[in-house]
Amino acid sequence: MQYLAMRSYDIRQNLATEQYLMNNDKIKLPMVLFYIEKPCVIVGRNQNTIEEIDQKYCREHQVTVTRRLSGGGAMYQDLGNLCFSFIVDANSHQFGDFKTMVAPIVNALHEMGVTGAEVTGRNDIVVDGKKFSGNAMYTRGGKTFSHGTLMLDVDTAEVAKTLQVPQDKIESKGIKSVRSRVTNLRPYLAEEYRGITTEEFRDLLIMKLLGVDNLTAAKKQEYQLTSADEQQIAALQQQYYNNWDWVYGQSPKFTVQKRRHFDSGTIDARILVEKGHIKTIRFFGDFFGTNDVHELEIKLQGIAYNEAEIARILNEADLNSYFQGIPRQKVIELLAD
Repeated sequence: MQYLAMRSYDIRQNLATEQYLMNNDKIKLPMVLFYIEKPCVIVGRNQNTIEEIDQKYCREHQVTVTRRLSGGGAMYQDLGNLCFSFIVDANSHQFGDFKTMVAPIVNALHEMGVTGAEVTGRNDIVVDGKKFSGNAMYTRGGKTFSHGTLMLDVDTAEVAKTLQVPQDKIESKGIKSVRSRVTNLRPYLAEEYRGITTEEFRDLLIMKLLGVDNLTAAKKQEYQLTSADEQQIAALQQQYYNNWDWVYGQSPKFTVQKRRHFDSGTIDARILVEKGHIKTIRFFGDFFGTNDVHELEIKLQGIAYNEAEIARILNEADLNSYFQGIPRQKVIELLAD
């Protein structure tokens, strides 16, 4: 396994690097990427950024806001958080199987004293019922990346200040607040590791994943970015992660909103209906899928806004590729109700 430990603390550059590695046929798979960033919020591919964050707070406190390629929900990160990303052959792993993908990380944490760490729900790693890691996947061109967070010592007060978590999501978890269901890893580490920095935590994980005793041995498997690599990464950063249109986009006009939280994610549909037909439809939410949901939006445009026509289009589509794990009939009921 190759690895790359990013020296950048800018989430936009780090996500651009991850995207570049996905697109680069020179990369030997599997590969793991580690990165740490200054305070930031990363929204999921299909989320409405303006509704997910406290824009004024983020601006006043210099919290970087960007959007990632993968689905899932918004996350706050700071220098107390470590991100990891496995890049693998898409044929070697089932999309959405987070438990298998993150098993090496969970096993390493067990060795470091966090014996209660386990994967629960669709994409969380928890200890004592509290989340310290959220994960998301993206697949394209025969490759899949699965990236996740590891909260070593994150300022959890900032989570509630930067994010605007919808009430239906909070209620679905049976909790009263965001902070009540997250925790940092530091108190759960074996005593010998409790004083480590985020960078030291990263290095320990690298050694455990590679099965070596020191960083000198690990570096034999480290990928070195070339100047050509860095130029292409910079171009991707400008095209996507620094780009206002990519990060925020345009909030659509709509006459009907249909929103529901399911076990496998939330679907929030905004529909513009004119003369009884769907003129435009946009799907927002923290759902996962292997295909771009915009494909489904196009199929629904122009049809009569009634249950029969909606059901006809949705029955012809591979809905699981857009809304993984959400039953077809539930999606039809949501839109047609």
